Amino acid sequence: MNNSHLDPFLEASTFVELLHRRAHQHPEREAYTFLIDGEVEGDRLTYSDLDRRSRAIGAWLQQHVEFGSRALLVYPSDLEFITAFFGCLYGGVIAVPTYPPQTRTRRSLEKVQAIIRDVQPAVILTTSSLLSLVESVFVQAQELQAVPLVTTDTINPILAERWHDLAVDSDTLAFLQYTSGSTGMPKGVMVTHGNLLHNAALISQHFELSPEIRGVSWLPLYHDMGLIGMALQTIYASIKITIMSPAAFLQRPIRWLQAISRTRATASAAPNFAYDLCVRKITPEQKAELDLSNWTTAFNGAESIRQETMERFAEAFAPCGFRLEAFTPCYGLAEATLFVSGARKAALPTVRTLQTTALAQNQVVVTGSNSTTEPEKSQTFVGSGHAPAGLKIMIVNPETCIQCLPDEIGEIWVSSPSIAQGYWQRAEETQQTFRARLASTGEGPFLRTGDLGFLQDGELFVTGRIKDLILIRGRNHYPQDIELTVEESHPALRPSGGIAFSIDVLGEERLVIVHEVERQFRNLDVEEVVGAIRQAVARQHELQVYAVALVKVGSIPKTSSGKPQRNACREKFLARVLDMVGEWTLSAEESEGETSSFETSEHGKQEELSPEQEPQTVVGNGRRMREELLLVEPAERQRLLEEYIRGRIARVLKLSPSLLDVQRPFNSLGLDSLAALELKNWIEEELQVQVPITAFLQEPGIAQFAAQLLEQLAQTPSSQSMLPLLIEPQSASERGNDRNGT
Repeated sequence: MNNSHLDPFLEASTFVELLHRRAHQHPEREAYTFLIDGEVEGDRLTYSDLDRRSRAIGAWLQQHVEFGSRALLVYPSDLEFITAFFGCLYGGVIAVPTYPPQTRTRRSLEKVQAIIRDVQPAVILTTSSLLSLVESVFVQAQELQAVPLVTTDTINPILAERWHDLAVDSDTLAFLQYTSGSTGMPKGVMVTHGNLLHNAALISQHFELSPEIRGVSWLPLYHDMGLIGMALQTIYASIKITIMSPAAFLQRPIRWLQAISRTRATASAAPNFAYDLCVRKITPEQKAELDLSNWTTAFNGAESIRQETMERFAEAFAPCGFRLEAFTPCYGLAEATLFVSGARKAALPTVRTLQTTALAQNQVVVTGSNSTTEPEKSQTFVGSGHAPAGLKIMIVNPETCIQCLPDEIGEIWVSSPSIAQGYWQRAEETQQTFRARLASTGEGPFLRTGDLGFLQDGELFVTGRIKDLILIRGRNHYPQDIELTVEESHPALRPSGGIAFSIDVLGEERLVIVHEVERQFRNLDVEEVVGAIRQAVARQHELQVYAVALVKVGSIPKTSSGKPQRNACREKFLARVLDMVGEWTLSAEESEGETSSFETSEHGKQEELSPEQEPQTVVGNGRRMREELLLVEPAERQRLLEEYIRGRIARVLKLSPSLLDVQRPFNSLGLDSLAALELKNWIEEELQVQVPITAFLQEPGIAQFAAQLLEQLAQTPSSQSMLPLLIEPQSASERGNDRNGT
């Protein structure tokens, strides 16, 4: 392999040196292009542009903030974030990326506030488009009243001439990567310049990156996979990348593949769910316009990798030129900076099917390809590739800290210069997680990943988690947080009597709630309790509940000390041996006509829901709906529009429309972020209106929402054939917020 493009790393000790050198070597070479709404080319950044703007921000920080202080980065996922991040590196300030706070959810605000308390930022950096939003959110935090709030896009570029190189070296902290998870206890992973450069070198060498590569990414830049794997790797390997916001992809998945097709990109990355979303949402007509023949590296990571998903995607887009061997499964985590292992290019994904009974005993017993083993008695895992040179993976018994035998499953331990320095201001947890040693030899230190797996022929297979973390759509969710939310959602639910876990449903992780019901609730209204649970979980955690099992007191398996046994409860749920009072399951089918069903025991009211026929004039055809609104009397328009909106929400949630009260607020209906985006996309496309995503996640209900639309309709000349309906005008910050996926 030609390593000439890696030469700058051999001398650079920081990303500041590396970017500065790139700017001098290739000042006009384009590094980044941003797609507005995921479609139209917007801002571009060359190496010279990025270096100059970063020096200007760095100079401002040098003048106003002490070396080594923390800067909170509150940006949409666009090029302004990238310049601010490098500005912090240039200024000798520790960057703390976070997502723009969402006023619609208590969870998002609490997490940002917890990060603020942890890092005590000396400055908050943002952009003009988000300024009013950030001010409105942070004005309530007393500890931030004296902290400067700076819009970096208004910093005078002349300041670049005043920047001076500081004593930043490979041991200097570059940024804190806060891991997703518990709202009350976020942990900041301390990543140095040396960690970043080493991990970038591993990625570049392992996947044979070169300046000829073209990339496309919609991954959040405040997440390690988007920031390090795509944005920083662009500078390290001198490649070119096209970026869009996460919301642009989620609203219309075709935008991602259109960008790959249009730019003839060779590399792109996404979690498993994104590939599945493309299969489900992209139409045959849209596929006909795609050319994916240049896409040779499709990274798949950040959550469980499913063989079925990759095969479905490869089959669906084979006519577009996509090949199954383009899939590149990989494994990594923030504590290792990012990359730990990955498959080689142009190789079919490796798959191993294990006997379930042996798996339960942490034993690796592979079933043959011609095995007659029943599917429910085996489980298939996709290999995450080999460790790169310069990184060591070891499988260790998590209790004895002794290396496992080759046919045993254990905890994945990692040793490498890429391993981060620990958790910010958490000495005890840092010692436990980052300083592990083998009990037999004392070899170490190792990073304890908390993941379970095994090595076979040098390839890593990840089988699960030691901890009870729930991983859905690339985000970690602590079950104890969800359990507390559920417990407080309805008085019939017994305190400390619930368990949350995830199960695999058609290749996707889905959330299940099992909770004990107080004895005095003999005539339990299952529909009411389930509705309260779904609404609370969606509001607090932005998750959709897949199934709820309401059980008798004493049914939840616990240890002798009273701790919940989540894995045991999960096994009982799957085996259907829980002592049920009532249960509910969301339809697993993707067909639009499916609904959910309720079942109760003798303790509750029996009800079975059947699919309701949706009126074709309202739900089946948006354009026909528009025409009807213009034809009927004004008094009838409200009812028609309410019926249309209710039908669309019911279809997203896979519920009967009759269960949706038009007076209830949107944020109590159980819509998660992805469902809200799907609903927004449907209504905008069918009615040709502009609807902010926040409309579906705040207080207005169906009736009020319909009235707002009709208020605009009343001002529309009757001669117009289409309804240019707009929800209340948005401020500049809201427009930026909606467009950039915040």
